[in-house]
Amino acid sequence: QVPLVESGGGLVQPGGSLRLSCAASGRTFTAGTMAWFRQAPGKEREFVAGVRLSDGNPSYGDSVKGRVTLSRDNTKQTLYLQMTSLKPEDTAVYYCAARPGRLVLSQVPFSRHYDSWGQGTQVTVSS
Repeated sequence: QVPLVESGGGLVQPGGSLRLSCAASGRTFTAGTMAWFRQAPGKEREFVAGVRLSDGNPSYGDSVKGRVTLSRDNTKQTLYLQMTSLKPEDTAVYYCAARPGRLVLSQVPFSRHYDSWGQGTQVTVSS
């Protein structure tokens, strides 16, 4: 497993923005796959965004498409999730996930393929 350290959650008003960070280490950040999932109370874990770090093409969940952007800083081995136009329904605990290997594209949105998880960071969208 790869240690993952998340940060950046908090309380934001509807329409606001947040940037979440996930710091990884080692081989994962050059050849692995990383993703963000979220889980609201009483709901299943939901795919937000993911990327195969070797080819860099991100994929996004339908509920956030157009409002979130993945980016990374290779020198800091950190993956960022920029979220804009936030809605109350975006309220959830957001988890960073990683797998040292390169997943098949169709596997990226499914949490069962990841073997490292961060501790989660709370995002609350409320006025």
